[in-house]
Formats: sequence, C-alpha cells, structure tokens
Amino acid sequence: MDSQERVRQFDRVIAPHLSRAYNLARLLVGNTADAEDLVQESSLRAFRSLEGFHGGDSKTWLLVIVRNVCYSFLARNRRSEKDVEFAEEEHPQVGATPESEALATVNTAVVRKAIEELPAEFRETIVLREMEELSYREIAEITGVPVGTVMSRLSRARQHLRVRLQAQSGKRARP
Repeated sequence: MDSQERVRQFDRVIAPHLSRAYNLARLLVGNTADAEDLVQESSLRAFRSLEGFHGGDSKTWLLVIVRNVCYSFLARNRRSEKDVEFAEEEHPQVGATPESEALATVNTAVVRKAIEELPAEFRETIVLREMEELSYREIAEITGVPVGTVMSRLSRARQHLRVRLQAQSGKRARP
C-alpha cells in the first residue's frame, strides 16, 4: 500500500473516531494534555498497523489501541492507582440510574469529576457505554472481558456514581 492510499484509508477508517478516542483517553488518564498525546500515539500506531486491519469495526479497533496505550502510560506514570473496593451489600441498586439523577440535579463538571474518581475498570466501562454509546459486546471486545463482566462493571460504576453524586449534592444515598 503506498503512502497516499494509507492516508486515505486512515482518513476513512480511523479519523471519524478520533473524538471518541480522545474522550476515552481523557477520562482514563484524567489529564487533557496527556490524553492528546496518547491519542496521537494511538493514531500513529493505528496508522502503522492499517495493513493489518482487514475490515470489521474500526471504532472498536481504534479504542482497543487507545485503551492499551493509556493503560501502558498509567502503568509507567502512576505505579499505584488506588482501586477502591466497593461493598455492594452496603449500597444495593435502586430504580433510577445515577446518570439520570445526576443530570437532573448536578452540573456537568461535578459529574465529570465523579467519573474521574471511579476505579479505572469502572471508569472506562461507564465512559464507553454512557458517553460513547457502545454496546456491551463492543465494550467486551475493547476491554477483553466477557459481556457479563461488562454488565457487572457498569452496574457497579453506576452505583459508585450514585453514591458520590448524592454525597456531593448533600443527599443521603438511598439504602
């Protein structure tokens, strides 16, 4: 494949998904400048690997690259991100989602901060599902976990958000 064809393929296959790639990177690493650098690195890796891409879902393919680049970055630069254990028995699920409650009562900056405070596996799952509107199957492909694990992580992420956002707004979390 010559360089002009590779550029055309990149523009057709990868470029439409760069905003999603940035959103994922920004929320995984929590820093705008690092996210921009990591998306650039991911884009370069995708560009170099275009000959190996044989069709399929290019969005998922790119987001897998972004996720891997981000986690490599985090491993190098944040040796011990604190993963919080969540006691589900203390916070059982209830009707409305934290997203719907939060959007009704809290501004976007507070929601973004709450998402950034989630443990990494919950943060990426909620971002991919609620912000990027990916299916459970697509998230499973990107994260390399079974669909059931995606569903469990999403449920726990929503619960974490609900508790954090209610605490932020001064409300007591429902039992």
